[in-house]
Amino acid sequence: MKLSPRELDHLVLCQAGGVAQKRLARGLRLNHPETVALVSTVLMELVRDGKNSVVELMQLGGTMLGFRQVMPGVPDMVHEVQIEATFPDGTKLITVHNPIRAENGDLSLALYGSGLSSPAQDEFPTEETTATTSYAPGEILVQPGEIVLNEEKEGIQLRVTNKGDRAIQVGSHYHFIETNPMLEFDRKRSLGFRLNIIAGTAIRFEPGEAKVVPLVKINGRRVIQGGHGLVDGECIDDVDPDVILSKATSLGFLNHEEVDESIVKAVSASRVSRDAYVQIFGPTKGDKVHLGDTGLIAVVERDLCAEEYYGDEVKFGGGKVIRDGMGQCSTNYSSSSSPDLVFTNALVVDWSGIFKADVGVKGGRIVAIGKAGNPDIMDEVHPKLIITPCTEIISAEGKILTAGGVDTHVHYICPQVADEALASGVTTLYGGGTGPASGTNATTCTSGKWNIKMMLESTDMWPLNFGFSGKGNASEQESLKEQILAGASGLKLHEDWGTTPKAIDTCLTVADEFDVQISIHTDTLNESGFVEQTIAAFKGRTIHSYHTEGAGGGHAPDIISVVEKPNVLPSSTNPTRPYTVNTVDEHLDMLMVCHHLDSSIPEDVSFAESRIRAETIQAEDLLHDMGALSMISSDSQAMGRVGESIIRTWQTASKMKCQLGQLPEEPFQEADNLRIKRYVSKYTINPAITHGMAKHVGSVEVGKLADLCLWDPRSFGAKPDLVVKGGAIVLAQMGDPNASIPTPEPVLARRMFGGGNSMSIAFVSKVSLPTVKGYRISKNIQPVTNCRSISKSDLKWNSKQPQMTVDPETFQVTADGQLLRCEPVKTNPLAQKYFLF
Repeated sequence: MKLSPRELDHLVLCQAGGVAQKRLARGLRLNHPETVALVSTVLMELVRDGKNSVVELMQLGGTMLGFRQVMPGVPDMVHEVQIEATFPDGTKLITVHNPIRAENGDLSLALYGSGLSSPAQDEFPTEETTATTSYAPGEILVQPGEIVLNEEKEGIQLRVTNKGDRAIQVGSHYHFIETNPMLEFDRKRSLGFRLNIIAGTAIRFEPGEAKVVPLVKINGRRVIQGGHGLVDGECIDDVDPDVILSKATSLGFLNHEEVDESIVKAVSASRVSRDAYVQIFGPTKGDKVHLGDTGLIAVVERDLCAEEYYGDEVKFGGGKVIRDGMGQCSTNYSSSSSPDLVFTNALVVDWSGIFKADVGVKGGRIVAIGKAGNPDIMDEVHPKLIITPCTEIISAEGKILTAGGVDTHVHYICPQVADEALASGVTTLYGGGTGPASGTNATTCTSGKWNIKMMLESTDMWPLNFGFSGKGNASEQESLKEQILAGASGLKLHEDWGTTPKAIDTCLTVADEFDVQISIHTDTLNESGFVEQTIAAFKGRTIHSYHTEGAGGGHAPDIISVVEKPNVLPSSTNPTRPYTVNTVDEHLDMLMVCHHLDSSIPEDVSFAESRIRAETIQAEDLLHDMGALSMISSDSQAMGRVGESIIRTWQTASKMKCQLGQLPEEPFQEADNLRIKRYVSKYTINPAITHGMAKHVGSVEVGKLADLCLWDPRSFGAKPDLVVKGGAIVLAQMGDPNASIPTPEPVLARRMFGGGNSMSIAFVSKVSLPTVKGYRISKNIQPVTNCRSISKSDLKWNSKQPQMTVDPETFQVTADGQLLRCEPVKTNPLAQKYFLF
């Protein structure tokens, strides 16, 4: 067959399309990947037939499926489908704009080539009877009104005529005096001015056309660079306009002195609708954004890109702002004084706020958050966000930027967990194990110094931050100290190794000596005592309580009560997030496999059943929403899904909003900023604080490693568009590598060039640094810090300590006297609409 890589890629696309056709044929409404795959597959088959042109196929692509054949919200997610396929005259690009256009599609065409019979149209419900929400996934709710551009800046108007024989288009930030010599206008008056239009847009002059255009004085240091070099790097306040005009006319630039002062002075403020502005730069202060299909609404609290005034935003592209002498500064700047990378106009969603900003990265770390650009012509440019020829740009207009996820409950059962984690938006993994050994299948322990060294070295090439927990179950200190000295950045107490009060006390004593965190999976059997005895063994010392609800393991039935303690940092694992109609039923077999239990032994079955309680699982939902449960992690392949911690966090937040409404303490009307900040903290900053990593990861803050995820609001929480690790792109939703552009199908989460070892961290104990530096590791080795002096009050938005009771017979849970009860949900957002399987 001699298949090329692109043919194999398209084979996967056709397989997905075939699955979609089968589902459509049995009357199922298609989700996002199914819709794209079906349209792409049928188009490729029609290309193979060789009977249709590109234009004809672009039209046919919009007739296959209608609104009734796809899930609600899908038409808003699929604005276009692109493929490249081999026509009789070679490979060509087909773009189908708005492929879902009518109520019903041509089902015979949709099933073309499948051999399947078309279902009747009436098998598909109408949109009105199936729509569950009144908004589209990722929809932006724009505030009414207008935006004034360059408010209070000096402006004039000039009459401009194109005397050339070809069209001339002038961008917003092009220095007007330097424009095409065949534009005739008063060049002397134009000195120091540019077009007063939306940044990144342009005005076009057809041959012979005359227009009166608005101009605004440049800001900043008012230095003109670039163009034809008429001014050539001088401040406009220091040059003689007559000298510049003389130079221009001697070089053939047309000039016409404007004598009609009524034109020059008839300046009105340049205004644009907020809708038009948002189309270009994304939401600004006061606008609202729906997060995926969750029902959660984020309102922009601040816009640092235009905090003082609108009109000088930066934007990359042909004829746009970030060009030499315009948004890009060329005046004596080099790579040593400019960022390596700038995210422009990003909507940051972080524990610290929900705000719009340009985010600069240098040397792999965030150096500034504010306004980027060129201080020669712009005001308010952050000194560390000066864009130069040494700066790369990621256009984040209309996108959401978050910190990479921090998963601190990882079983290293197989190396492929790293791929799944990365594709979900997680950039830091902490846990234990050595591969699919029985101990690792059940516990997050990398046991002993040989295994710790082996795992640090074997994960060195992965583009993630790693940390390893040694086995903490011992009554004597020597073996625990040995593991910390070997590079463990924490220890794990697990009931499968015997989490007795003596082991707990010993482990915490060693942790206090070496400033590392302890994670605990408590005694489900209540063999050594109840939860009270375990709490007593803590002796007020800080500890991370894994799966604090208990289905993942812990004192039955009341491990959840530890959320009231100030020294206990509680987390959940994701299979019980949120409580749904199938949550309880899936857990028994999951538990039997993970913990090496035997279904033929009644005590083993009783042990498993004691851990799975609907009453405490539903209480877990409510404790998360009030901020009493502080973190969410995966428990990967050991009663947890490594690629779903972020998804399930937002599903929980969505469920709680649907069942409880807006949080009473929410400061914004019809928005969920407080709840959003609470939930994003659960998988970013709080686990980083808990495990001593917050100096480096866990938030979008200056000084931290640039571990960042860029999301399309339509798929927020499900699938990131870009994952940046240490300032380099390591994973992206990328199309056909052979294509003429990067967007044709199949668009897959693919590894990118980034990921060199220096872009990631190996987290170890401080005392182990001399030892670990002798290992074969090229990652950046950093110690965990401040693990022992923290308490629950240090965790962001999730520090509530309600007084808890759990009835040992009914399992009913109360917090501060309130019964914690909520209903399971039958459907969740970020679920079947987004995933093929």
